Order: sequence, then structure tokens, then C-alpha cells
Amino acid sequence: MKAILKGLVGLIVLTITLIILAPMLIPTETIVSQITSQVEKTTGRKLTISGDSELSILPELNITLNQVAFDNMPSGSAPHMLKMDQLAVHVPWFSLLSGEFQLERFVIQNPQILLEVDAQGRPNWQLFDPVAQSQTPEATETQSGPVALPSGFDIALGEVAIYGGTITYADAQAGTNEMLTDLALSVMLPSLYQPLSIKGQVTFQKQRFDLALNVDNPAKAIQSEDFKFTKQLRNELVNVDFNGGVLKQGSVFEGELAVSGSSVKSLTQWQNVVLEAKDNAFNEFEVTGAMTFSNNVFSLESFSAKLDELAIKGNAQVNLGERLSVAANVDLGMLNLNPYLPEPVNSTQPTKPEEEVAATPIVWDDTKIDLSALNMLDADIVVRSMGLQARQITLGKNQLSVKLDKGQAVLSLDSFNAYDGTGKGKVEVNATAIPYQVDTDFALNGINAEPLLTDAIGFDKVLGKGSLNWQLSTRGVSQKQFISQLAGKLAFEFKDGGVKGANLAEMVRKGQEMLKGNFSGLSEGINADFDPQQKTDFSALTGSFTFKNGVGTNRDLLLASPLIRITGSGVVDLPKTFVDYRLVTGIVDTIEGQSSRDKSTGFKIPARIKGPFHKVETSLDFSSAAKDKAKDTIKDKLKDKFKGLFGG
Repeated sequence: MKAILKGLVGLIVLTITLIILAPMLIPTETIVSQITSQVEKTTGRKLTISGDSELSILPELNITLNQVAFDNMPSGSAPHMLKMDQLAVHVPWFSLLSGEFQLERFVIQNPQILLEVDAQGRPNWQLFDPVAQSQTPEATETQSGPVALPSGFDIALGEVAIYGGTITYADAQAGTNEMLTDLALSVMLPSLYQPLSIKGQVTFQKQRFDLALNVDNPAKAIQSEDFKFTKQLRNELVNVDFNGGVLKQGSVFEGELAVSGSSVKSLTQWQNVVLEAKDNAFNEFEVTGAMTFSNNVFSLESFSAKLDELAIKGNAQVNLGERLSVAANVDLGMLNLNPYLPEPVNSTQPTKPEEEVAATPIVWDDTKIDLSALNMLDADIVVRSMGLQARQITLGKNQLSVKLDKGQAVLSLDSFNAYDGTGKGKVEVNATAIPYQVDTDFALNGINAEPLLTDAIGFDKVLGKGSLNWQLSTRGVSQKQFISQLAGKLAFEFKDGGVKGANLAEMVRKGQEMLKGNFSGLSEGINADFDPQQKTDFSALTGSFTFKNGVGTNRDLLLASPLIRITGSGVVDLPKTFVDYRLVTGIVDTIEGQSSRDKSTGFKIPARIKGPFHKVETSLDFSSAAKDKAKDTIKDKLKDKFKGLFGG
């Protein structure tokens, strides 16, 4: 028993002696040499330690290496893949005595880490293949493919702490270069064949992010085999979650992606893009879906997105190649665009009483419109919605298609349900040169005229349902220029409606009484300003306009009702917001009304509609009427009594 105790005491004394004498028995240079030679033997790349090295044994075996550098691949853009100011390695001291070199923990100070893909698509983190050992660019260019770890090779790290420094990712094929700075990371790697965990904080483009990354099998990642990983980024601007994998030797990323944030405006401002928007627009956002990234193509399948009050579903694809392109097929649900549209420009007029506000002249906005963004990407997008509101225009179920190719855009209205009718059409915009060119072609059927025209252009003077077709084009860089350059044709056909502002049948009847010598009620009935309470009913209203330089000319207006027939011609000057129209109104001889084939009238009298849009006046043209129907004596009396009153 005493012998056993003496043996144990002797072993303890020997162990303590070895611990105390270890720094002298095992030179630091020997340990450094073992580390560098083992790294080069395993990876084919040189590890250089140019600074001082220190060895301590208490409370554990520590090796401190200063000014450490690890070579990059031969085709890399810089000499070193990794440089650091200091590497402190904590090694179980008995592992050296047993001949098994193990890393328990190490601390990295101010590393400069370069992760890159060269022009041939080869990543510099593939460390363990024969090509890396050849150290020749020719071999790098001619050989590629999966790599394999040496048999029995493994790395076990209790913890790796990284303080300061940068991580740079550069892709020579895609032309991208991104950098993470101010690293504060903790890495846990119990084995290359067990999950790798990285947690901490990084700075990206002056924003601090909380980072959590997990790789299920680092050995598979090194050997370019399929592996799974999760990533979380947390920041006041944006949160990113990914749960998926890397496939096909690192060429394909796929998994579930979730991106969210509290303000789109703040996010774009971070990217030096100022987004002018209302307080209730471009705020909270969220996108979730199945993501795939391959060959510079980013795809989202069955994604769900939220922006403020909007809910969007569909599929999308973004090509990040030489020219950015977007393809999407989305359902917008109920879409209210008003929060995202700029406020209309109002003319600066002094405050007026309520009865005078309606008489404010229309002023076209001459602010320059910038469509240069159409040249920045290509697009092929199909958009559906259960309802859409833009300013006062309200649509029902509809589908839009948007195609954008090198600055030329085509917006197609594939299906249209609104204002009790249906329709289709398209708008083509050429933004490749200034002034911009805009062409439109629309056909609307069964449309309720009053709410459509009221919501679209604030014109509420036509009642009835019918068709509206136009092929119009224009060019310019502002609303005012577009109006001034408008050209093309517009045709309409409405039934069972009316025109507000005047009762032409009543005016004609009074004109007929006047020509018979009855002048009672003349001042109230014949010549009057626009009166929204008055209306001329019709069973049919048809006509067409030909536009040139914003001026629409009409020569075929026909309004038919049971008791009157109205034909007309004139001009609508959009740039000057002025109308000058002449109508010929007649009382129908037969009570068959609009069903009669006889278009003759027993009495005809022309009327003039003239004035700016905000104050149109209506009057009868007695000079022409008198020539047709009145006796000379009546004509003279009319001229004397109403000279200058009716402009004729």
C-alpha cells in the first residue's frame, strides 16, 4: 500500500514538474512549426506567422500567435484569404503529450477575411483538394469539382471568439463585393461533422445587425456537398430569416425566406434612395415564401407579402444578371393606390366663398415627369385584383399586364369591370428618349358615363350607359405637354341618358313661341348659364372626336329623343380648357320619337355651347334660325330687342 501511495505521489510530482518545465522542454518555435506545417500539408496553402509567439501553461496551455496570414487560392484577387493581428490558441496541454493535437478554444483579434469566387466560379474556401496544392493558376483553370477532406481529418473547437476586423465577399462572375465590419462573433464547432453555430453582431453598410447562423454539417459545406443552414439577421430597419440549404456544389440556394421591417422609406433611405411618400404609405412590410437562388436568378414561389394595408400573393422572379429583370404573377386583393400616389397639384388661388369654388379654372401641371426608371430594368408582370382605387377612379375585378423592355413599357388592361361595364385596352410608353411617347388604345362597353367621367376627369354632365373607344397618342415630359400634344380619335355611343346643364327642348320650344310673337318668359328660358338642375334627355347619343395638338374636333354628334333631334359640331380645346360647340336642335314632327325612320323636324334652331370648362354658357343662335323660319318683320324685331344679348 505504501508503495502505491509513493507511486501516486511520484506521478503527481512528475506531472507538476512537467507543467512547470513545459515551456522550457517544448520550445514555442516547435509548436508553431507543427501548426504551420500541418496546415500547409492539409490545405495546400501556406500559413505564415511573422510576429512574436508566446506559450503559457496556466491556467491552461495557451499559444499566442501574432501577425498571422493564410494564403489565398492562386486565382484569388489578393495574396491572403485571412490575415489577423493576433490568434490566441487554447490547447489541452496533455494533447501534446499524447501526440493528438486538439484545439479547445481560440480568440481572433482584428481578422481580415476574404471569401471570394473567381472568374471561373471557383470559391476560395475549398481548401482540401489536390488542385489547391498545385499552386498553379493553370491547374486552377483546368480542374474543378467536388473536394474531399483527408481521411480521419477533423477539427474540434470549443469556442472561437472574433473581435473586430472585416469579412469581405467578392464574386468575380456576378461583379458583387460586400463587406461586414466591426465583428463581434462567437463560433462553436464541436466537430466538422456536427452543427456549426455562429452568433454575434456585425456591421453592414453602417448598420449594426444581430447575426445567428447554423450549418448542419460543415464538412459537407467544405466538400461542396448539399448541406442545410439557417440564418437570422435582426436590425431596426429589416429582419431576415432563412431556413434552407445549399445544393449542387454551392450553385443553388433554396429554402423558406422571411423579410420584414417597420418602414420601407427608412430602408430605401439606408440605400441612398429617397422615397417621397405620405405618412401612411411605404411603412410596415413583410414578405414570406419559398426562395431559390441559382445562376443569378432569385425566385419566390407562392409568396405572401404585406405593405401597410395591402395584402399580396403570387410568384416572382428577379434576374440579377447583366441587366436587372423582374417577372411576376401576383394577386393584389383589394388595392387602394391613393396612399402611394402624389397629391394632385392645385392652382394657387385665394380662398373664395363656396359658391365660387366650382368656377375655379383648370390649370394643367407643367412639372417635369421623370420616367428614367423605366430604363433601369426589364419586367414581365401580370397583376390581378378584386378591386382597385386610384384617386377617384374605382374598378372592380380586373387584370393588368406590364411588360418593360429597355425603356419601352406596355401596360395592358386584359380584363376590366367597372362602372357597370367591361373593357380592355393598353398603354404604350416609350421612355428611351425625351420627349416621352405615349400611345393608348381602349374599348369600354356598357359603361355608366356619369360616374366614370366624373371620377376620371371631373366631368359630370353626361348621363347614360354605352361604349367609349379611343386610340390616342401624345408626347412630352409633363401633364401640360401631354395634353397639348394629344392626337388621335375618340368615339362614344350612349343610350337612355341625358346631358346636364340645359334643357334644349324647352329652349327650342320657347324659341318657337318667340318666332310666333310670344316673348313671355324669354329671359328665363332662352339664354342661360350652365344650370346643373336642367337636363336634356336622350334615347341615343353618338359621336366621335379627332384630336390634334390637344384640340378635339367633332362633326357627327347626334342626340335623339322622343321629341327632339340634335346634331352638332365644334371643338374642345383641352390645352386652353375651352369648348366652342354649335348644336342644331329640332322638334320632331311625329310622336313616334326615336323609333321613327323619319329624321325630319318641323322646327329647327341652332344653339351655341361656349366657354371655359369651369363656366360653360349656352345660348340660341337666332340669326340662323330666323333665316330658316321667321318672317322678316319678326327677324327685325328679334334683332332690335336682343341685339348683343345672344352674340348674333
